[in-house]
Amino acid sequence: MNWKIYFFLITLIIFLASCNRNPLKVDISDIDTEIEIVRFDQELFELPLQDTLAELTTLRNKNPEFFDLFTWRVIGVGGIQEEHFPKIMGEFLTDTMILNVKHLVENEFSDFKKTEEKLIEAFKYFQYHFPKKELPTIFTMISGFNQSVVTAENIIGVSLDKYLGRECIYYKQLSNVPLYKIKNMHPEKLVSDVAYAWGMMEFDEAGTVTTLLDHIVHQGKLMYFVDAMLPEVHDTLKIGYTAEQLKWCKNNEPQMWNFLVEQKMLYTNRRMDILRFINDGPYTTGFPTESPGRSGVWIGWQIVRQYMKKHKEVSVSELMKNTDYQQILNDSRYYPQ
Repeated sequence: MNWKIYFFLITLIIFLASCNRNPLKVDISDIDTEIEIVRFDQELFELPLQDTLAELTTLRNKNPEFFDLFTWRVIGVGGIQEEHFPKIMGEFLTDTMILNVKHLVENEFSDFKKTEEKLIEAFKYFQYHFPKKELPTIFTMISGFNQSVVTAENIIGVSLDKYLGRECIYYKQLSNVPLYKIKNMHPEKLVSDVAYAWGMMEFDEAGTVTTLLDHIVHQGKLMYFVDAMLPEVHDTLKIGYTAEQLKWCKNNEPQMWNFLVEQKMLYTNRRMDILRFINDGPYTTGFPTESPGRSGVWIGWQIVRQYMKKHKEVSVSELMKNTDYQQILNDSRYYPQ
């Protein structure tokens, strides 16, 4: 082969590779610190119940903040200082359904090390982008089908019983869990839910979001934060859409945006108008039934992605500090066609 042709082909390959390279796939090999993951579910259910109060007190002394978060906020039984506490916790730990669920968790997460590795890697990316922020501790729990992920300062709690798979027999019996939520209650969704929940905890902008535009761009920033923590995870897992729903959004992006603009929805501050585009649901009210819920979140995600693509000098940490949502939209020059 002529050396000029060879050189041209090599250059072309390098150029094409660089064009397709994910800028968020950064080198984290030098980050040694790993997030701590505590199997609180195992520690709790392994307690001998001969002296329930003493055993619970010992467990609480190990991680008092999460123990109280779990008993007060997650399962709602109150605090250890209350007279009824040992009895109610004893009933929770010996409840037939809870024990059955514990068995399902043990089977589904028999190789929990794989999940741990994904969580550790995700928070190494977090450290890369936010080196001055403290790492949280992750606690696994069995919550009796309560919150999937709860957060507090330097704490993340993950209910493993909310990730048992779409075919879990208990899910269809839960009157407060609609079918569109069950589709995302599988093990592969756990890590992206943790990343999103931690973004919400770290970047709470409740005081700065008023209009629909504010909300969709803020949500777009949170989804870009998930991009940064999980650069190799597929978009379907990040946002919880099926492949068909994701394709629908891509095919109908101009129509969705034009609807928001033409109906003068972007600057509405009416709560119900905002919730219809931000909250989860079987579809987005006002759009065809083929649309997914949270379509406003998806649009905000595309706005922020385009903004970051056009402004490569902006770091992820700088993006998350920016609460000028109109400026982000303007500078993204977002206009899908």
